[in-house]
Amino acid sequence: MTITSQEPLIAPIHFFFLIAVFQIKKIMKILVTGNNGYIGTVLTEILYNQNFDVVGLDNNYFEQCNLTKVNNLSNQIIKDIRDVSIKDVKNIDGIIHLAALSNDPLGELVPKVTEDINYKSTIKLASLAKKTGVKRFVNVSSQSMYGVSDIDEELDEEHSKKNPLTAYAATKWKSEIELNQMSDDNFVVTSFRPSTVFGVSPRLRCDIVFNYFVACAYTTGKIEILSDGTPRRPVVHIKDVCQAIIAGIKAPKELVNKKSFNVGIKDGNFTIKELAEIAQKSIPGSQLFFLKKHTDARSYKVSFSRIFDQLGNFYKPQWNLDMGAKELIDYFKRVKFTEDDFRGRKCNRLKQLQYLISENFISNELKKTRI
Repeated sequence: MTITSQEPLIAPIHFFFLIAVFQIKKIMKILVTGNNGYIGTVLTEILYNQNFDVVGLDNNYFEQCNLTKVNNLSNQIIKDIRDVSIKDVKNIDGIIHLAALSNDPLGELVPKVTEDINYKSTIKLASLAKKTGVKRFVNVSSQSMYGVSDIDEELDEEHSKKNPLTAYAATKWKSEIELNQMSDDNFVVTSFRPSTVFGVSPRLRCDIVFNYFVACAYTTGKIEILSDGTPRRPVVHIKDVCQAIIAGIKAPKELVNKKSFNVGIKDGNFTIKELAEIAQKSIPGSQLFFLKKHTDARSYKVSFSRIFDQLGNFYKPQWNLDMGAKELIDYFKRVKFTEDDFRGRKCNRLKQLQYLISENFISNELKKTRI
């Protein structure tokens, strides 16, 4: 901004306020781990468009799992999160930590590796960050830690029982506990527990429930429901998740420090059957098939009161399931989406890892064996 003698002067306090806001937006440097995944690909684009200086850190196991073009970061670290070092976090203002084995089936692939990646590497990253003066650490956690709830009331962040059933869920809960112990006024830690995510990403996942239902209906004309439809799942759109995560960077520290937030939408708890019926409505003529395999025991209803009450100025979700279904269908038409895409490794993370292992790109411990 340049002021000439012909321009009216802004009142000094307003002028310096505007300069400060401008500088914060331009200068704040954010490291996003797992930036080349389903959520990370969308999040980094949003951060870039909001004028953050974004650095990515990813092992790139899912680099080729894109259906549409991805705008790659100019500042990209290609590295396993287990190998993160102090130089990776130097001169970073805030960290958004997405890197993980990102759901229950992946977590059960090699439980010990899940412990190393999801828990030990998280604590190592946070310790390095605190040591180098990083101010904010936003941890992307999970509602899987609620497990199975036999009560009908909505589960809140602090008082409701945690019942992790899998290695993935257990590591996410343990990480939250230890991260909160590390936080202080100069190292602000926040954890967000997203509902089951849906919506379009260049690196789309079809191994998550609503995306799975819509993709199944679109490519086959039927919806295969693995359970009897009674388990409950909260859901949230990918862009609304990104908005919540960024709130962890932007909100005053007294609102977020040492706190966890369930991320979802109002009236956002659904049964699996209800989710399938909404997907069915979006594809006229599609049919429901209940396979009743009971492959996933989780069932819970979640409260979102805290995020709406305490972060209402920063988190204003815009998406519902009908909008998300339409977005997915429009995307499928644009990319000429097929059943092979739906069932293949591009859109199913466990299949991609199994492929990389079978081709000896990575070891059974999920470490790269060749460049």
